[in-house]
Amino acid sequence: MTLTTLDQIAYARSGDKGEGSNVGVIARSDAAYAFLREALTEEVVREHFKGINHGGVQRFEAPNMGVLNFLLEDSLGGGGSASLKTDAQGKTHGLALLRMELDIPDDVLRSVGS
Repeated sequence: MTLTTLDQIAYARSGDKGEGSNVGVIARSDAAYAFLREALTEEVVREHFKGINHGGVQRFEAPNMGVLNFLLEDSLGGGGSASLKTDAQGKTHGLALLRMELDIPDDVLRSVGS
């Protein structure tokens, strides 16, 4: 196991969904996706975003694409046109999630060429 950032095994894309933001996490390999399905829970994501997320976190899976999708409810303070937040459209939330540190198995890191 190696403590490292999520960006070593995944990409992310994020944006606004009304008053919440959407963060899609795309695994870089099948082994990375299998690991993320177990390690990247709604509770882990909620804790990581505790400073900006004031609602729940919902997780959706797209296994055929190796994607976990998270909806951060009430994370944008009203959304793009109503919020005074610096990132009222949630564009940086994907990058913020990729900075999360996890204990990642060495075989998963090797599967993505890390």
